Amino acid sequence: MTKKIIYHFDFLLPLMLFPFMGISLFLVNELNHHLFQKEIAYMVIGFIAFFIAFLFPIRKYIWLIPFLYFLNIILLLGVDLFGISILGAKRWLKIPMLGLTIQPSEFMKTNMILMLGYLIYKNPPDKNGYNLKQLLKLSIYILIPFLLIAKEPDLGTALILFIIGFGILVIVGIRMKIILFGILFTIIFIPFAYKFILHDYQKQRIKNFLGHHSYHVEQSIIAVGSGGLSGVSKEKATQAQLKFLPVASSDFIFAYFTERFGLVGVIFLCLGYFFLVYYLLSYTEKLKNDYFAMPIFAGVAIIIFVYSYVNMGMTIGLAPVVGVPLPFLSHGGTSFINFMIIFGILENLLAFKHEFIYNFNSEM
Repeated sequence: MTKKIIYHFDFLLPLMLFPFMGISLFLVNELNHHLFQKEIAYMVIGFIAFFIAFLFPIRKYIWLIPFLYFLNIILLLGVDLFGISILGAKRWLKIPMLGLTIQPSEFMKTNMILMLGYLIYKNPPDKNGYNLKQLLKLSIYILIPFLLIAKEPDLGTALILFIIGFGILVIVGIRMKIILFGILFTIIFIPFAYKFILHDYQKQRIKNFLGHHSYHVEQSIIAVGSGGLSGVSKEKATQAQLKFLPVASSDFIFAYFTERFGLVGVIFLCLGYFFLVYYLLSYTEKLKNDYFAMPIFAGVAIIIFVYSYVNMGMTIGLAPVVGVPLPFLSHGGTSFINFMIIFGILENLLAFKHEFIYNFNSEM
């Protein structure tokens, strides 16, 4: 049993994550030692969550996935009824007596990816891809959490969920004429959504993106520019150390990273994310006949790509400002633990890809 697990365990995947975690600890410690201590606690919990997800027999108990998905939907409804507001947005639930908060929308990404894997496994596409009727049935499981999260309001997270969900379906297979129609509909729908659906602050973010940058982005661009080719010392990283750069440890940690390590550091960081995404996508080809694992690997690749691009883009004015963490770098417990659960699931799908392995009475 142990030999089979070790043989199928992909040791390269966690090794690709460790540099991001090390950099995160280094930067957060420079910015705030108290946050550094919390970061250590989050990582301990994250690694425990990783091993629980890795050892849990997901394929054997695949029927639990719809239960977890709808439980997450209930939590999202609970945010609307009982959630706490921070900076005008109601996105968190407070855990009684513990004093901790959770953000159900973060866990929804994992649950939606698993749910799509479950649905695709139960009803895989034919050689031409899903037809319109099949696509509409699958779309329901993307649109329900999309609407609930957008209502919080958290349009950034909702749109990312939307991109992840339909990105998975495109990779798995949708008929080309449906994809072309979807692109055309999106182009037509965007002006309507801007005029009649978006909140004023959301419109302002788009105006800031297209015109004058907000204070946050201006300070971020200054930090990025001051890093130069090879970065500056902690003492000379004045944008973050003198508190000109807001939320430097979380949403804008890329700006502080660039201030400290310069263009050379950015190149290596981007290469790290590129190879991680490429490696995950390579499994969609290796697992093309495994309609449960393949869409999950595709979903994780998309989420890493979208998160890293949007976060880095917003810090230099190339994307609207949304509350999207830089994977494994930004300080934040919910995000880190969620990513560790996701990667634990990926390792599980590889190490236990043959269902008979769960039978401890089988010959090993």
